[in-house]
Parts: sequence; C-alpha cells; structure tokens
Amino acid sequence: MSHTKERILELLEGSRGQSVSGQSIADKLQVSRNAVWKAIKELENDGYAITAVSNKGYCLSKDNDILSAAGILPYLVNEEYARQIFVHECLDSTNQMAKEMALSGVAHGTVVIADHQTSGKGRYGRPFHSPSGTGIYMSLILDPAQLQFDTPTLITASTAVSVCESIEAISDKRPLIKWVNDIFIDGKKICGILTEGVMDFESGTTQWIVVGIGINFNRPSDEDVPDDLREIVGTIFADTVSPTSRNHLIAEIVNRIVCPDEHDDEKEMLAEYKRRMFMLNERVLVTQANEQFEATALDVDSAGQLIVRADDGEVLTLSAGEVSVRPHM
Repeated sequence: MSHTKERILELLEGSRGQSVSGQSIADKLQVSRNAVWKAIKELENDGYAITAVSNKGYCLSKDNDILSAAGILPYLVNEEYARQIFVHECLDSTNQMAKEMALSGVAHGTVVIADHQTSGKGRYGRPFHSPSGTGIYMSLILDPAQLQFDTPTLITASTAVSVCESIEAISDKRPLIKWVNDIFIDGKKICGILTEGVMDFESGTTQWIVVGIGINFNRPSDEDVPDDLREIVGTIFADTVSPTSRNHLIAEIVNRIVCPDEHDDEKEMLAEYKRRMFMLNERVLVTQANEQFEATALDVDSAGQLIVRADDGEVLTLSAGEVSVRPHM
C-alpha cells in the first residue's frame, strides 16, 4: 500500500462512519486533491466501502471489516505498536511466519495477522480451520525477558484471560475458559491459543515466545465450515454484520498482551483465570498420549497446571494433555 493511501486510510478509520473532507485530508497530508481522489479510488478497488458526499467529503462505512494496520491503529493505547503490525491477506500459518520473523530479529510485541490461513495449526499439529473474512488469525512475538510470566502454561493462561477481557470490551458476551487454551461462548468453542517457543540452540534457552490466537469472529457461510465442526464451533457474533470490527478486537488484545496494566501479579492473573473456567469441580475425560481416564477437575496450581482426582482416588497434576468436559451453562 502506498504511503499516501495508507495515511488516508488511517484518517478514514479514525473517523469511521463520519465524513472527512477531501480538502482537510489534502492539507494534513500535504498532497493535492487529485492525489486524494486517486487514493480513495484505489481503496475502493481494494474493497473498502467509501461514500463520497458533496460538501461533506469521504466516509468509510461502519460495516467495513477489512483487516489492516490502519484499521487497528485508532484503538491502540500506544500508536507506536502500529509499526509492528503486519497484516496479510493469506498465509500458510501466522505462527510459522512469526517464528521465522523472530529468528530474523524483530521487536517485542510484533504482530502477524492473516485474513485467511491455508495450513493453520492448533495443539499437537491439528488443523485449525481458518476461513477468510470472518475470523482473526494472529500471532504475537514476545520477548520472555519482557514478560511477567516465563512458564508457557502461565503465558497461555494469561493470554486466555486477555482475550476474554477483550471480547467483553467489544460485546455483551461472557466468554469462559477450558483448560488450558480454549475459549467458549454459549457452550461452543470460539477461540484457540497456541504458545510456542523459539530456541537459541547455542544457549539452549527460549529466545522468543510466539503466541498464536485464532478467533471465530463472525459466522461464516455453511460451505466454509466442515460438517464435523458445525455443531461444536461457535462465533462471537452470530450475524455476518457485527456491531464492531475485527480490527477493534485485535487492538484490544494487543493492548492487553503487549502493554498490559492489569493482572501483572501472578496470583491475580490465576485467580481471574480460574474464575472464568467452567470445568472446575466437573467430571472430565483426560487424554494423555494413548491413555484416557475419567477424573474430577479440582484446581489450577501456581504454574497453571490442572489438578485432577482420578476415579481411583489418586490426585494428579497435568502439565499437558487434552481434557474434555460437558459444561453446565
């Protein structure tokens, strides 16, 4: 995107739903009215819904939901982070791209976003369905030295709390957490989180943490959802037109993860995490490697591990594995 077009998009996004005069845009950017008109036409060709009204100017529709750094910028608490946001129409995997960028050397808080993934992955390498136009697929590159928590399970738990709070900030929904990395609304999964480390092979230490977040924002068309997922996967907004944009939710998440001002204390964060869990004191099915057993979920310890009591009475601490439960909501 050309510099002029990007700056004009930033101005329109900052006044979404309101008209901005072509002359004021030209004056701010110190370009000609003709250059403004050409950039507007290019944005329209890119899919942006822009209305031109005589004596009023240009207005970006509130319903417009194209992912862009310019669209995320108005909602960021620190505008500098917009320079670290990289938006792609399509990627194999945002986590894979983020890991490659981490190895090449990027700043803490760099964000990779895609409108569509062709090879998105969840835990244990499972495919993560990523249709275009309706979801958020983003990965954050985080420097462990700048994080309050250095345990991967705690980073995942903290991220889950941040995503829940972000959803609540842009909607009236009440998301709940299933240990360790899934978020549910109305009994259906709407978000998965994948935390991966980028190692320094010489020192054997974790050089970077990449946190991948996949969110079902709007309801996709039925043909975009595999048959086996239709009954178990939900969305934040049931309609194709939502009251806000994906850009808004992305910014809320970045604000909380990259520059948090709450839940810095481990005990506070874990208390908030447990408050949002729907599986504590519930019967669960635990899957570890090739073994399955039933248990009761009791608590989460200070490392974010799940404590369960197996049916034979043995109390176990789980740092990994799959836990399934039928939530009572």
